[in-house]
Amino acid sequence: MKREARLLLNKAVASLILSVEQFNKAGELGRTSTVLILLDHSFEMLLKAAILHKGGKIREKRARETIGFDACVRRALSDGEIRFLTDEQVLTLQSINGLRDAAQHHLIDISEEQLYIHAQSGVTLFGDMLKKVFSQDLSQRLPARVLPISTMAPVDLQTLFDRQTKEILKLLGPGTRRRTEGYARLRPLAILDATIRGEKLQPSLGRMFFLGQHQSRSQRMGEEVTATPSAFALARRKEFRSN
Repeated sequence: MKREARLLLNKAVASLILSVEQFNKAGELGRTSTVLILLDHSFEMLLKAAILHKGGKIREKRARETIGFDACVRRALSDGEIRFLTDEQVLTLQSINGLRDAAQHHLIDISEEQLYIHAQSGVTLFGDMLKKVFSQDLSQRLPARVLPISTMAPVDLQTLFDRQTKEILKLLGPGTRRRTEGYARLRPLAILDATIRGEKLQPSLGRMFFLGQHQSRSQRMGEEVTATPSAFALARRKEFRSN
């Protein structure tokens, strides 16, 4: 393995381990943002290591900096000579990256259940990429353990999204004056929705307002209140891959 690729791979594993440690820690101070930021960083390092290992380049001609996360994903998906990602894996990477952007640059309020879905799918994907590109097992880098002890009973995805949507509706309800908190809670679902629809930018306030209004109308009309169909479809695929 090339020296640069090896160093990047070691850095990727280090960030993944730190992300897992933050997820499993008892305290809550900065936990969610730290998990997402480190998990996203681990994938950028892993993507760059994989591209180099397969003979690709991570610097444009005469560029001072290496390519960014999005460019790495495009090369890993579209470059026939080095391709090692599937469309479904790209969705997982983009959703994690979108959540990281929200955590890094603004506000995000993601439930414990949602955070688990992304963290578990991220660890699973990291292991898949490590095996496919480098022929290494993740168990060589991380201890093989069962899930950490939790005070919360796991729920199925339909129940999770139903619960999240109802909580968001309460925050966005008329007269609550908690719209900022409601949008922070809605943002993770909106990011998933945007990822499925092929949009890389963070969801605008207009888009989140539309999603909130859609759920409110469904509730008033007595229809079943669920998360956006595209977000739920992505989560279903995540659940399938993590099992």
